[in-house]
Amino acid sequence: MRGGTGEGDLFTRALEADPAGADPGSTPLAERMRPRSLDELVGQEKLVGPGRPLRRAIEADKVPSLILWGPPGAGKTTIARLVAHATSARFVPFSAVLGGVPEIRVILGEAREARAYRRQRTILFVDEIHRFNKAQQDAFLPYVEDGTITLIGATTENPSFAVNAALLSRCRAMRLEPLGEEQLLPLLRRALVDPERGLGGVSASDDALEAIATLAQGDARRALTALELTADYAEGAHITREMVEKSQAAPGLRYDKKGDEHYGVVSAFIKSMRGSDADAALYWMARMLEAGEDPLFVSRRLIIFASEDIGNADPRALMIAVAADQAFQRMGMPEGIHPLAQACVYLATAPKSNASIAGYLSAVEDVQKRGALEVPIHLKPSTGRANRIEGFGQGYSYSHDEEGSFSAGQRYLPEELGEPRYYQPKGVGYEAQILTRLMEWARRRAER
Repeated sequence: MRGGTGEGDLFTRALEADPAGADPGSTPLAERMRPRSLDELVGQEKLVGPGRPLRRAIEADKVPSLILWGPPGAGKTTIARLVAHATSARFVPFSAVLGGVPEIRVILGEAREARAYRRQRTILFVDEIHRFNKAQQDAFLPYVEDGTITLIGATTENPSFAVNAALLSRCRAMRLEPLGEEQLLPLLRRALVDPERGLGGVSASDDALEAIATLAQGDARRALTALELTADYAEGAHITREMVEKSQAAPGLRYDKKGDEHYGVVSAFIKSMRGSDADAALYWMARMLEAGEDPLFVSRRLIIFASEDIGNADPRALMIAVAADQAFQRMGMPEGIHPLAQACVYLATAPKSNASIAGYLSAVEDVQKRGALEVPIHLKPSTGRANRIEGFGQGYSYSHDEEGSFSAGQRYLPEELGEPRYYQPKGVGYEAQILTRLMEWARRRAER
């Protein structure tokens, strides 16, 4: 490896020797088929296709600090290895799973010495960079700022949440997309016939390869592992779809309760309910629950949604969401899915209004802008002799003594605020009745 450290690490064998090695049977197919050049990399054409900026930077050995962000098996580590092959700088790989900040400080010290005494750049690749908390990531910041290291971080999580903002601002975040079946199929076919690194001529039907590509869920490593397991099961026979199904365990759904996929699915769930698409809401809820999400997390989101996005357009929505949560806690799984599904459909099909929370936020703006305005004297409590002497409560109109239990001439806000309208019902669902009532009260006030 040019510029490598020579230390034992997760890249040493892959970079200093042929991955197939003297005993290719001992190396997993996914490792043997790992791309050796950018031309062999499947997918990610937007990043490393001909003429693309990252490809040009790699070929010119001018790679900037990067955060490679994407799902497992999309090519993050492969791109880092290709940089390692291409660079004349010291390339130091590091796994945040296997090491900690003390080891990082040693590496950064060596990078500073290499720059000062040998005028040699250091590219530091940190796999699973999100495993470092944001305070720990601060260790990289001064070294990236002064050019001592070029940092390449790899993460499966959204860097906006997982990477220190100051560090992220000094790197280029590049998102890798999951691989589509149209990209995985050529990779699988190449692995079947490659005599040196692949399976050397094993045959498989198209629908068998399509089944494997579907099973992989966009992960090239998972696809190649599934192909190798099926080939072992077939024992040299032609691979069929039935063999794929028999040789594989049930696929796990790609979903990390704390990662980017989690946030994406939850966002789709909420937006589907807000968009009144009950079918989509049920689908995304099923995605979460089937992947092992805590049902109480889902029920909590239903309760929040009922108040935030439906509000007074249908006051029963909050009651139903709370009841579903209570029912689930009494019923448990699997029966508890029934009230959750019922609540999900009810909320998705209910009229929507965010007028209540929008009104509150408007009131917050005035509170923050104007501070603690004096309570009107007629609204202050008149209990106690001292309060009565001060005139507290004088002029207060008791609404229940007025026509329709409405005090048309009473003012409840400080004079300094004028006539704000924080709550503006949208006139949908039950809020249509509220709007009619407010308009009638406004007419009566105007007649005073």
